[in-house]
Amino acid sequence: MPGTNLTREEAQQRAQLLAVDSYEIELDLSGAQEGGTYRSVTTVRFDVTAGNGAESFIDLVAPAVHEVTLNGDSLDPAEVFADSRIALPGLLQGRNILRVVADCAYTNTGEGLHRFVDPVDDQAYLYTQFEVPDARRVFASFEQPDLKATFQFTVKAPEGWTVISNSPTPEPEDNVWVFEPTPRISTYITALIVGPYHSVHSVYEKDGQSVPLGIYCRPSLAEYLDSDAIFEVTRQGFEWFQEKFDYAYPFEKYDQLFVPEFNAGAMENAGAVTIRDQYVFRSKVTDAAYEMRAETILHELAHMWFGDLVTMEWWNDLWLNESFATYTSIACQAHAPGSRWPHAWTTFANSMKTWAYRQDQLPSTHPIMAEIRDLDDVLVNFDGITYAKGASVLKQLVAYVGMDEFFRGVQAYFKRHAFGNTRLSDLLGALEETSGRDLKTWSEKWLQAAGINVLRPEIETDADGVVTSFGIRQEAPALPAGAKGEPTLRPHRIAVGLYDRDEASGKLVRRERIELDVDGELTAVPQLVGQTRPAVILLNDDDLSYAKVRLDEQSLAFVTEHLGDFESSLPRALCWASAWDMTRDAELAARDYLSLVLSGIGKESDIGVVQSLQRQVKLAIDLYADPAAREALLARWTDATLAHLRAAAPGSDHQLAWARAFAATARTPEQLDLLDALLDGSQTIEGLVVDTELRWAFVLRLAAVGRFDEAEIAGEYERDRTAAGERHAATARAARPTPEAKAEAWASVVDSDKLPNAVQEAVIGGFVQTDQREVLAPYADRYFEVVKDIWESRSHEMAQQIAVGLYPAVQVSRETLDKTDAWLTSAEPNAALRRLVSESRAGVERALRAQRADAAAGE
Repeated sequence: MPGTNLTREEAQQRAQLLAVDSYEIELDLSGAQEGGTYRSVTTVRFDVTAGNGAESFIDLVAPAVHEVTLNGDSLDPAEVFADSRIALPGLLQGRNILRVVADCAYTNTGEGLHRFVDPVDDQAYLYTQFEVPDARRVFASFEQPDLKATFQFTVKAPEGWTVISNSPTPEPEDNVWVFEPTPRISTYITALIVGPYHSVHSVYEKDGQSVPLGIYCRPSLAEYLDSDAIFEVTRQGFEWFQEKFDYAYPFEKYDQLFVPEFNAGAMENAGAVTIRDQYVFRSKVTDAAYEMRAETILHELAHMWFGDLVTMEWWNDLWLNESFATYTSIACQAHAPGSRWPHAWTTFANSMKTWAYRQDQLPSTHPIMAEIRDLDDVLVNFDGITYAKGASVLKQLVAYVGMDEFFRGVQAYFKRHAFGNTRLSDLLGALEETSGRDLKTWSEKWLQAAGINVLRPEIETDADGVVTSFGIRQEAPALPAGAKGEPTLRPHRIAVGLYDRDEASGKLVRRERIELDVDGELTAVPQLVGQTRPAVILLNDDDLSYAKVRLDEQSLAFVTEHLGDFESSLPRALCWASAWDMTRDAELAARDYLSLVLSGIGKESDIGVVQSLQRQVKLAIDLYADPAAREALLARWTDATLAHLRAAAPGSDHQLAWARAFAATARTPEQLDLLDALLDGSQTIEGLVVDTELRWAFVLRLAAVGRFDEAEIAGEYERDRTAAGERHAATARAARPTPEAKAEAWASVVDSDKLPNAVQEAVIGGFVQTDQREVLAPYADRYFEVVKDIWESRSHEMAQQIAVGLYPAVQVSRETLDKTDAWLTSAEPNAALRRLVSESRAGVERALRAQRADAAAGE
């Protein structure tokens, strides 16, 4: 029984048998306002290479199938449709024509054709989300990336609605929209967005090229839509990518659609990118949010070439899709003329790299080029290795072969494989041609082996402080227990930065940069011999490679006192990241990490780094600090957040960031009184606008500590009767510290399956509060009682939210590990669920180690 799974072997067999020519898809969405099901009619033309009589199947997830007609012969749906598949017996050699008539279902899970009703106007809004295997929820399809075809959509929609797809939007006749066929693309990047959406239009023009641009959102968000800023980033992307890729944008138009209740950040549907509408900012946000939105926009635009024009043959190369889009989007932000974010590599080091290092130290760590046996494997593989480590390694590859050589190889790759499918070897072959480097060993060690290296400096000086020897020691720590593979030493192209303090400015300034190849256990760096030892020696300066970096004892002591004094933001981010990594590894006590942050964060100008440090400090105290010291450390941190809030420049990003950090941790009666007073306006802080989103942050904290109950939460929702307001209210209700509130929240998620994806996520986010360990304790056992049934009965997205979000991660104890181990042994979960629960277990194990280290530091 395949259920909804598909194995790689089945996909390979089907690809050898079939070549798909075209789809014609007719959807009757005229009843979308009411919901339920809709009529889906699919006609597929495909060729069979084998002789007459071969068998195959097409994929479909639908409540009912009414007709299956293969080459003019009617097949009985009751006999051929089962388990998300329609059997196709007796195929003809050469051309075959299949017609399937089905009733498909609207969803509220963000998979397939998602339906959302906006509480502001009571109108329904639809959009599709098909990656990985969900086109089959809307039309019968050969659901694998290497069976490309053309797609012609005909859609009947309610009066006054708009329909957007991959092809340019036609004029409707009698509310029927007939689209032109797409170029040859994969099923997972087809799209339909349907509803009374608001839109703004422009055009990208250069050298005779003219690409229509559109931006869409719900009318209730239109007043907040900063379309000029979005078009500006989009145009910069078009300019930079077309120059670097030397290949014109491959589709007829480019629409970006901000849609509700979206599970991911965005999706690269060809010419019709869907983006989570939280990126339409209703309230003031810091520049870090605008930078993140721009990276998302550029990431999806890069996919139009890498992923859509040229597509992986199977999901084991998903990493290359995502890593390439991530690397090139950051590179565009860093290097494109006129970019607002030339410091983008700092953000990358601070956020993406941190994600990668965390993921790579879990028991589920895997090679970048993962073994993807089936759809279940890929669905849990959209992780920090696929995106962030992969992009880090591509950055290393660019340093290894040279940027010009890298993009020349990419150009050849696009021209050679346009509208086709590829494997990793196709790209590496093109890069070998342009760079002259042999990448086979590089690929084996970087892409086909799991784990992370540690780089440490080994330095000797004479009595006068002159360097007499310097080397870089590379270590390959043992992989986490349960991980497959062997520790691997790798070739690294890195820079070594030498930093001294400028007496006039007080800043740490780089006096010299040495770039070199590191390979094997010890690499000598003779260039430093004979030089006066600098104040700080920073390995992997400029963050070219992917490795955990440690400072020598003298550099560490200096950085501990002067981390905020680096003149440039990137070395600061690298040192902050190293300190956080040491804290997670129990090499630096949580209390000492707090002290380090408090000593340097006031000098940190990069707002993205500031916000990361705020999150990390809170996490360190909540999970990594000795429980006996936790309350004192929280008090120290909370006092600091309030002091920084009061000291920050009025109206600045830093002021807003400190207001949010204070709201997340306020605890004394006086601090909570201040939140209450800021809400009702009886107190103000100069420059701080307590707008809609900041109000909800204050309400959430006051609910979590028991100050606010249903009356206050309902009152706040009356001020903000929107979809976002619904989610915030759901979070606040679930955050209340009473057994009754927790039982109500648990029941709404676990006992019922009616919540939409975004509301379920909001409830889970409120339910788990780190300072409510006692009231949450009974739910540890209940989690293990229900999680397997949830996994087997809910859709993937909904089940994963619950499996990860409700794991008792705040119960940091040996008992939690034992309960997890007992469940893993007795429940026999499938590989995907086992992976998610094992990852959560690893977090508790790491926290226990860190707590012991912090306790030892306090003795």
